Amino acid sequence: MCIDENTFFEIWSRDLVADFGARKIQWNFTESPLIVGEKIFITPGGEEHNFVALNKNTGELLWSSPGKGSNSAYCSPKFIDGYSVPLIVTSTAEYIIAVNADTGELLWHFPRANRWGAHPNTPHYHNGMIFSTSGHGEGSVMLRLIDGGKAVEQVWHNTEKDNEWGGSVRIGNYIYGGGHTRPQWFCVDWNTGETKYSTREIGRSNVITADGMLYAYSSNGNMFLVEPSPDSLKVVSSFPIEMGSDIHISHPVIYDGTLYIRRGNALMAYKIR
Repeated sequence: MCIDENTFFEIWSRDLVADFGARKIQWNFTESPLIVGEKIFITPGGEEHNFVALNKNTGELLWSSPGKGSNSAYCSPKFIDGYSVPLIVTSTAEYIIAVNADTGELLWHFPRANRWGAHPNTPHYHNGMIFSTSGHGEGSVMLRLIDGGKAVEQVWHNTEKDNEWGGSVRIGNYIYGGGHTRPQWFCVDWNTGETKYSTREIGRSNVITADGMLYAYSSNGNMFLVEPSPDSLKVVSSFPIEMGSDIHISHPVIYDGTLYIRRGNALMAYKIR
């Protein structure tokens, strides 16, 4: 839905199931819609309306793509420009897909499935390369855009770093983040897929970056400040998250010198400037 930020009145709304044939998925829809220009992109995951573009001001359907007819997979789409066509790239339950942002034409698809059809991590893009990581043993894959963005080829596949939901960060030529089947912290070479090192000190985690440093919220309940290095884990400091209840799974946020962490119904703010 679109809501007026001053009055909080609804301007328009669309029902993904009723309007686009979306199939309800186990952990419900968690995709963040993507706005580019006047369009808003979202993945209902329906057989006919698999991926759609709406007018952001009215909710009008601008185009619909059947994609590969695969369910929505909890991640959010990525916009890639600078090629012969503008691309929207996302993961569905069984594929990584790319569509033409102007027309909805399916440009290419790459098989990408796991036990639960869950791919919550949005693909990374850098310098012609697309990185995707997923849990349940599926691992991480690097694709290279070819033919002006209208096709891809696989560069490497690393089955060790299979991040389930915590995301990954690229700094320089290296990717940092946690694993799932192997609950460790990994550093992987962006260009080759080689695992530079792994360690259980941090384990499964959500990771973000600010000012050249890594902030990892581990599933063991600790927040780590890490200096990025391809040689070994360099923890600068850490502290436990003791408020709240339930599992440690939320993504941290940094804004204006403050680190925000949620656990269950507790929200904490830490001064880190």
